Amino acid sequence: MSTAIESKADKLTLTEQYFIASNWTLMRRRFFKHKLAVVSLYLLILLYLVAIFAGFTAPYDRIKSHTELGLLPPTRVRIIHEGRLSRPFVYGVFRERRQDTFLWEYKYDRTVRYPIKFGVRGDSYKLIGLFETDVHLFGVDSPGVVYVFGADQLGRDTFSRTIHGARVSLSIGLIGVAISFILGCLIGGLSGLAGGAVDMALMRLVEFLESLPTLPLWMAMAAAIPLGWPTITKYFMITVILSLVGWMGLSRTVRGKILALREEEYVMAAIICGASTYRTIVRHMLPNFMGYLIVSLTLSVPGMILGETGLSFLGMGLTSPTVSWGVALQQASNIRTIAIYWWLLIPALFVVVTVLIYNFVGDGMRDAADPYK
Repeated sequence: MSTAIESKADKLTLTEQYFIASNWTLMRRRFFKHKLAVVSLYLLILLYLVAIFAGFTAPYDRIKSHTELGLLPPTRVRIIHEGRLSRPFVYGVFRERRQDTFLWEYKYDRTVRYPIKFGVRGDSYKLIGLFETDVHLFGVDSPGVVYVFGADQLGRDTFSRTIHGARVSLSIGLIGVAISFILGCLIGGLSGLAGGAVDMALMRLVEFLESLPTLPLWMAMAAAIPLGWPTITKYFMITVILSLVGWMGLSRTVRGKILALREEEYVMAAIICGASTYRTIVRHMLPNFMGYLIVSLTLSVPGMILGETGLSFLGMGLTSPTVSWGVALQQASNIRTIAIYWWLLIPALFVVVTVLIYNFVGDGMRDAADPYK
């Protein structure tokens, strides 16, 4: 009997906690019930950690090349040698030109083995841009190579270039969305609060910009960037270009939410009690649609990544020696590459997976944004 009473009391306590919980608490609880979104979030965190520590994760520098190993297929990692189980290793490799196709053909030298080591020393780099070191997650002793994703035409490791490219492509997505968030909130908030002629002018401007085709507009703006500009300047300008085209939808969302909330009783009560406009927006209006803003931001990042990839692939964005997923895909722009050197398309797989992960996380946040549903 006492156990039943205690159980009922616990249930009442949980119910009361549910109704007094904040919006953020309810969103968090609902989000973690979305298993696919949670797994995607962990994968996204892992992807960003790999990008942040790209110098450590990648076995080679992004521009290091072995010219004698141009277009080397992915290296086969083996654990069996002469019928016996062995630690992971790779064989030595050499190439010969075929007489029928005149293409280079790579063969393994099974008399030479290179064990795969962890914490191996190799090309020097700056860890998170601060500390000089030469320790890598894995690798083999020279002259052996371990090209997990094969090599490009210049003999550069596709895996290392993909990892280093993730740092650029993923950071452009975040920074671009951050700039779009500020522009969208400022313009949408001003339009919703001011109303009248200001609202009319700003919304007509947004509608005009939304009517422009996105990709040609990106290309036109990117073409205006001088080729002689430093890499950092190009990176900043590409980010700005992507941001200037990505804020319109968010501004309309913010405007609509403010128009809907400014007539609510609790907002009117705050104004009557003497709350300033800033306090009314930040403490009373913004928390009620912050979930929708987060969802909008989450779903906007893939668009930024695809935009940078497309511009760089077309030669209108970042260029070598800067490495991004779009730059890494420039060599995979003809049917011969797709038919023979398929591993040059692997960076595109990372783009697809990243976009899917962001979409899954966005779906989970979209469901969590309505915690009473």
